[in-house]
Amino acid sequence: MSGNSFGERFIVTTFGESHGDGIGGIIDGCPAGLTLDMDLIASELAKRRGTDEPYTTGRKEPDEIEWLSGILDGKTLGTPIAFLIRNRDVRSEDYEGLKDWMRAGHADYTYQAKYGIRDWRGGGRASGRETAARVVTGAIARQILSNEGITITSQALMPENMKEGESYGGEVVCHIEGVKAGVGEPVFHKLNASLAYAMMSIPSAISYETGLGKEGCALPGSQWVDQWQERGEGRELTVTNHCGGIQGGISNGMPIEFRVGFHAPATQRETQCRNEKGEVRTITIEGRHDRCHIQRAAAVVEAMAALTLINFAR
Repeated sequence: MSGNSFGERFIVTTFGESHGDGIGGIIDGCPAGLTLDMDLIASELAKRRGTDEPYTTGRKEPDEIEWLSGILDGKTLGTPIAFLIRNRDVRSEDYEGLKDWMRAGHADYTYQAKYGIRDWRGGGRASGRETAARVVTGAIARQILSNEGITITSQALMPENMKEGESYGGEVVCHIEGVKAGVGEPVFHKLNASLAYAMMSIPSAISYETGLGKEGCALPGSQWVDQWQERGEGRELTVTNHCGGIQGGISNGMPIEFRVGFHAPATQRETQCRNEKGEVRTITIEGRHDRCHIQRAAAVVEAMAALTLINFAR
């Protein structure tokens, strides 16, 4: 399997499966001498784990990080940083019935078609469990960005009323402050294109919009264009920010704003499944699953935003 690394300067590689011994990552390109804020990393992991509210998974991993290399006395050495997060709260027996059956709406079938083998335990590599490694690496990246005055926040938009036994999706709106004008590359390495690439790599992500997004498609040009703001102390560059802080693929100094849409978790208690013979039947799934994962996804969106921006650093 290829495609497990992200970035060109601050390169992140993740590894591990949902019900394997653990997941982890390697960072190549982190500068030396950075004092890591372990509390920040822990708080970001806690956001990804979610709360004990009824719409989050019953699986409760402690997410204790074992730092394997690249750090001495809490400071980065400039060498590759490697870490491991062991899976402690697994119940693989819940998935025994799926050894020969592929769930509708999941990556079970596509992994089997591509590799001729798949990890049936909780989705294996396709599981959202993999994103914990992204959050760790993103927390390190955002610490570097924070030293440059860049902050990343988000808002989870999810249904207000959720019926028992049903799952739901939603959106994450991300807001980035402090990015100076001139970040991004023309044509194929546009900042918004890179953000879209990063966001669409997150499990369950199905849409990405910068600024007004599709709402801007309905506006005439006179309303769409962000008119110049007359310069003055404390004033913004433009009166509006319909473009989401990016023009021609390059940041203009305004806040960068985008939103990512996520489909509902595909696993239902009664899930339609198919085997390699083409037979279809409904199977009762006993595993622990999110009913709505949008709050947890917000931490991953922020992490991928940080990893995208750090790779544009000059």
